[in-house]
Amino acid sequence: MTDFWQEHSKEASLEEMMLDTNAEELTKHELPEILSYLPSYEGKDVIELGAGIGRFTSKLAESAKSIVAVDFMEKFIQKNKEENGHFSNVDFKCADVTKLELESNSSDLVFSNWLMMYLEDKEVQSLIKKELSWLRDGGYLFARESCFQQSGNKKRQSNPTKYRDPALYMAMFTMITVPAENDGEVYGFELVLSRSLTSYIKMKNNENQVVWLLQKLKRKADTGSKGYATFQEFLDNQQYSNNGILRYEKIFGRTFISTGGLDTTKEFVDRLELKPGQVILDVGCGIGGSAFYMVKEYGVKVVAIDLSSNMINIGYQRAKEVGVNEDEVQFEVADATKREYKPETFDVIYSRDTILHIPDKLSLFQKFFKWLKPGGKLFISDYCCSDEEHSDHFKAYVQQRGYTLLSPNKYGEVLSQAGFSNVDAKDRTDLFVQSLEKELVVASGVEKEFVQEFSQEDFDAIVNGWKDKLGRTKDQRWGVFYAEKQ
Repeated sequence: MTDFWQEHSKEASLEEMMLDTNAEELTKHELPEILSYLPSYEGKDVIELGAGIGRFTSKLAESAKSIVAVDFMEKFIQKNKEENGHFSNVDFKCADVTKLELESNSSDLVFSNWLMMYLEDKEVQSLIKKELSWLRDGGYLFARESCFQQSGNKKRQSNPTKYRDPALYMAMFTMITVPAENDGEVYGFELVLSRSLTSYIKMKNNENQVVWLLQKLKRKADTGSKGYATFQEFLDNQQYSNNGILRYEKIFGRTFISTGGLDTTKEFVDRLELKPGQVILDVGCGIGGSAFYMVKEYGVKVVAIDLSSNMINIGYQRAKEVGVNEDEVQFEVADATKREYKPETFDVIYSRDTILHIPDKLSLFQKFFKWLKPGGKLFISDYCCSDEEHSDHFKAYVQQRGYTLLSPNKYGEVLSQAGFSNVDAKDRTDLFVQSLEKELVVASGVEKEFVQEFSQEDFDAIVNGWKDKLGRTKDQRWGVFYAEKQ
């Protein structure tokens, strides 16, 4: 790796750093986009790994309390010093990150841009463990890597870079832990967001420049989500596996995985009176059906987030299929409870059958309120529960799924408590039942095709699952909620 970078660091230029002859133009768009995904680092302690010639150092130093800027190439770190040495809060280190030792609990943010792809798998895992130890509780790790293919166009006599599948990075980020103070607890990273860089999609048609923002949090060592280390892993491997998603889509209709498919989407979205150019946040976007409908019918732009990476990966495929581009729908693997957007960013926040997974609904609704522009609208459909005492069977189902359910009336009260006005909370279990019955008819009509595409076992699971939903409707209700920010 030293030989590789000696070949590409003769002038310590931006073109060498980015290995691209169009580096000047690329960085104009890429740099501000990357910075926009960072948590606030004002007054914070930052470790910048692979700092290079300092194109991010200069921006971070403007408001951070301190920065440790690390790079293993002497020419790069020297150029960084020349450019940013006037900042008194930057400590420049020429060091190999695989051997770097820093003080535990000394940082609020670890930032790296194009670093781990130059390390072996074991070195990446070792570095992640060290980053966990360097960060304070609640601190953040930001990383950007080239996945599957190189990004730059400069010729290379040899290329020792590892262009990994982003899923491999995600596994390493979330499965590696360090012991916490109490027995039986560990610190690990939980995902805040992951997405492809829009700037590279627009300028290079390259979807494989991927960023991650993760937070260091404490959890029990042996539980996680139903035996999985993180809730995201539970979703991707159990509830929303690729096979499970595609089975749902077969019944709900192409690009949809929520109750009623296109029919309920039309009814709900049309109520919002969307205008061209408005920006919508779709929370729990699934594979994009509602987002695509809003873009096609109303000319809006949608930020579509889901915690399941499987959902988002299929969403990217469906976007190409229906002719929707990255400008129109921006997909993110993101946790809405941890993600931050600037206040008054969105005209509408829309969510379908997602918030049942979230225990602290009030805090999330307060975030929604903050993110909406004045006059903004909120629409939610969600699984709810009746006000009466629930059956043991229903209680076991809710516990097994990890749901937190409220009655429709209580749901509306929480929205009002969060600051929303004109709250309209309705029990629409009638529409839920109508949709389920219609979908069972659809299923019977496509049984042969379904079995050929999946299996008889899959078909039976879908049909039995729908019948179980119908049987639970005494306890399980379906709420539809509309509210406004005055």
